[in-house]
Amino acid sequence: MKTTPIDRRTFISSSAAAGAGLLIMPSGSLFGQSSANNKLNIALIGCYGRARAHYEVLKTQNVVAICDVHDDYMAFGAKEFPKAKRYKDWRKALDQKDIDAVVICTPDHLHGHISSWSLNRDYHVYCEKPLGNSVYEARYNRKKWLGKKDKLATQVGTQRHAIDNFARVRELIKDGAIGEVRDVHAWGNRELREPGYPKKEGKPPAGLDWDLWLGPSPWHDYNPRYYQNLPQRPGSNCLNWNMFWDFGSGQIGDMGAHTMDLVWNALDADLPTSAEAKGEDYNPEVVPVDMHSWFMVPANDWRGEVRVNWWQGAMKPKMPNKFIDVSKIGHGGMFIGSEGALVCDFTSRAVLPYGKNANMTYYQPRKEKKLIPPSIGFQEEWIEAAKSDMKTSCNFDYNGKMMEMMFLGLVAYRAGEKVKYDGKKGKIVGNADANGMLKRKYREGWPLNG
Repeated sequence: MKTTPIDRRTFISSSAAAGAGLLIMPSGSLFGQSSANNKLNIALIGCYGRARAHYEVLKTQNVVAICDVHDDYMAFGAKEFPKAKRYKDWRKALDQKDIDAVVICTPDHLHGHISSWSLNRDYHVYCEKPLGNSVYEARYNRKKWLGKKDKLATQVGTQRHAIDNFARVRELIKDGAIGEVRDVHAWGNRELREPGYPKKEGKPPAGLDWDLWLGPSPWHDYNPRYYQNLPQRPGSNCLNWNMFWDFGSGQIGDMGAHTMDLVWNALDADLPTSAEAKGEDYNPEVVPVDMHSWFMVPANDWRGEVRVNWWQGAMKPKMPNKFIDVSKIGHGGMFIGSEGALVCDFTSRAVLPYGKNANMTYYQPRKEKKLIPPSIGFQEEWIEAAKSDMKTSCNFDYNGKMMEMMFLGLVAYRAGEKVKYDGKKGKIVGNADANGMLKRKYREGWPLNG
């Protein structure tokens, strides 16, 4: 009798392999309790700056590819990962056949594209925040991942989420320490003011592929301003370009992504039904520094509808107590409830009861055994999820909804009026001009879905 040979991938997908708790990676790597190779094959896109914060954890896995548009920073990464193949163009890097997972540490205007292309190839994705540079890019990658959530692990780089205070704030809000939540605020005080895009100055240095740095964004002539102080301040080069519309979203995609996460984590929120914003005069080249945007977020099974507010630059919320000085909280959050308020930053929190029940007898704190357990480490969480249940704390659904909302605030600011949002369709109702602001225009040859 003729027999049909069975290949390794087919074997692993069999019931016997599934019963043994084995998992197959895109590269063909085998994971599970009986696996001899329990490491991910990772491509690191962007070798310097924020990438440096990943080196230690990445060295516990197999970094098989590195990519950077600048030869100097490629060399820096090669010293850390000498066995990895080297690329300048991330599109070519993603086609390397032995990759399981991708870590994205590029400028913001590339995040949406590299995430999408990686998901298309069934790679696990860790993307530094923000998840894209528009409402559409955040939504597109969120929905794409939801179709693959049972086999791919995603994490957006809001690493402060692993601080214990995030869990403690969530517990206080969920357990009723301030009563019924009604109004929520997050703010950031960073002020980076620019008149417009830097003008053409000099030529790109040897080793830098300026065309690849621009990627899908419209063409802009080189200016050394975009790379200012990078060697002296690795990890903060975003402060040279993220205030320009074609490359970033200002503080929304920078510290705003971290700070809103502090309050978003406590709300179990869905997409907003409306967005409004006000701030400084609109500049077609530069994202606003001073702005206040607010959103109506629908009720869920444990709270009513809430207004979520984002404040940036010189615009800040009013504190519920004269003893709280908002100017001394650079990046913080506040919850206003029926029985009190909670004010917090990344590492601390304060409950301010008021009214008839200021004695807080209405509140019963949870037992210690019911506390949310500490994180095993933010990057480690993603790596372990890729090898097991695909569950992370800041996946593309959780973070994608938050960023879709934040980007929608910029659309309302540009539209100059309140916009009603259909979260199911990803459309603004009754405003064609505002709908046109949900997406970015890309240069030819740089599709989002590649």
